[in-house]
Amino acid sequence: MIQRLLLLVCLCIACMTHANAASTTIPELVLNNPTAPPFTTPRHDGLLDIVVGEAFQRAGLKLKLVKLPAERGLINANAGIDDGDLSRIAGIEKVYPNLIRVPEKIFDMDFVAFARNGLIKKASWKNLQPYSVVFIKGWKIFEQKLLPKTEITTAEGPEQIMDMLALGRVQFSLYSRWMGLAIAKRMGIKDIRVVEPPLAERAMFIYLNKRYAAYVPALAKALRDIKREGMYTRVCRETFSAIAPPTDQCEAP
Repeated sequence: MIQRLLLLVCLCIACMTHANAASTTIPELVLNNPTAPPFTTPRHDGLLDIVVGEAFQRAGLKLKLVKLPAERGLINANAGIDDGDLSRIAGIEKVYPNLIRVPEKIFDMDFVAFARNGLIKKASWKNLQPYSVVFIKGWKIFEQKLLPKTEITTAEGPEQIMDMLALGRVQFSLYSRWMGLAIAKRMGIKDIRVVEPPLAERAMFIYLNKRYAAYVPALAKALRDIKREGMYTRVCRETFSAIAPPTDQCEAP
């Protein structure tokens, strides 16, 4: 009888311990990641790996990043297949209504034209109109802003758009300044340049599926605190300096 009682007590304690452990499990959110070095890297030491990872930790969350084609990432996040998207321009929620924007921006992105030629001296949507361009499918700003007469090709990833430019298959590749510089350096492409000024500069935001709306205020506060504490600027300078001298983009946005 005593042995049975002891066994029952042990079972109850084990159940309570398991329940408490389950209740304290940190939620892990899976976000699509449309960025590349220096923002995110396979070693998880890019600017957003560190800064957004820290923000999630402060908000009581774990962050897991997955790589999907840009358009598919938005579709999955909106459908709830994944939990959100790491980095998108404001306004995506108008097209994908199940996504909620974390209102504190994570960085400002320069959208630029890369070239191997001197066809234009100044970058603008109008000046690109007579030429052939390529960009990654699902990058909404290029889809929305390029003028109708522009000869447009889309590709699946950054290696493709830079390779097409290097091989002379297009006259301009459209991409992010820092990601473009990083991929060109990694691919050993030395004869391309950024056509100034940027075609656009946009604030970039984290988006979560609406079922995680309760975490949005905590994430926004964590990002503000990280900037105020100087962590953002320090990490940005460290990660960007491997590619080119850091610019004022590393000042906390």
